[in-house]
Amino acid sequence: MSKISIACKPWPKAGADGQMPAKRILVLGATGTIGRAVVGKLSARGHQVVCIVRPRAGGSGASQRDPALLLPAAELHFAEITDPASLADPGFVGRGFDAVVSCLASRSGVPRDAWAVDYQAHMNALSLARESGAEQMVLLSAICMQKPRLAFEKALIDSGLTYSIVRPTAYFKSLSGQIARLQQGKPFLLFGDGRLTACKPISDADLAAYIADCLGDVSLQNRILPIGGPGPAITSRQQGECLFGRLDRAPHFRQVPASLLSTAAALLSVPAKLLPPLAARAELARIGHYYATESMLLLDPETGRYDADATSETAKDTLQAYYRRVIDGLEQVERGEHAVF
Repeated sequence: MSKISIACKPWPKAGADGQMPAKRILVLGATGTIGRAVVGKLSARGHQVVCIVRPRAGGSGASQRDPALLLPAAELHFAEITDPASLADPGFVGRGFDAVVSCLASRSGVPRDAWAVDYQAHMNALSLARESGAEQMVLLSAICMQKPRLAFEKALIDSGLTYSIVRPTAYFKSLSGQIARLQQGKPFLLFGDGRLTACKPISDADLAAYIADCLGDVSLQNRILPIGGPGPAITSRQQGECLFGRLDRAPHFRQVPASLLSTAAALLSVPAKLLPPLAARAELARIGHYYATESMLLLDPETGRYDADATSETAKDTLQAYYRRVIDGLEQVERGEHAVF
């Protein structure tokens, strides 16, 4: 087994635009908000970008639009990444790639989707990388993969390819689901007192730059890279306080017991044995409880506690500035099917 190295380091100075030779890069998950930012950054750096997109991009929001309009700077190949036969076009694979970048993730997170996309589709992509001559793969993962570990991460580490596994702590859009509620005069919902968990979110643009840097900066290769945006870590209550401040309103919170989600999961698990759709709902409740009770920060393996100080603070865009742009109507929140509130 290859040795695993986890790097927690400042934003790299290397890898600025135009400083590395142009490569032919295959991008997966390109129609999502982060995927589009990555494609844009790679294209701006002079790389030839090829994106695998579904024959008809599904989901909601921007992914319903024509992929050619979403990704004007990229070459598109229409195929189902979950179907190996769909990827077997010799004219596609035979042209070769230098690297594969994956921003692909299952929409719901339930076991069936997670296995099909987060594992099997990525195993298909790994085979495709080998067949097309790619020597490098950059995987967008997540900080929550500290426990439990994403199965594909191990497969990538053991593959022999040069790898970078990027684990952001949180995204701006994932912390923006309650803006509309507050604009309607409703309270900000908290699990517990809102101080149980914290994170250091990063913007799509800054994350895209970091992912692009992984292709040329050797210090970011063959590493697991937990990264956060500008600190300090922010709790749910602090997110709400920031939003109320932007809206010029006095803070108004409503607390929801996190145990509500674990109880729902337990209650649904019994009838789920007879009704499979309930099994998916039970798993979603368990996922919700995980995010309601676990911080998206670096986990200290010795103490088993999350360490805000050890979680790197990279990039430049701040959540507070993002909130201001959204509230002022200068930016829209695309959250798709991962919405909680």
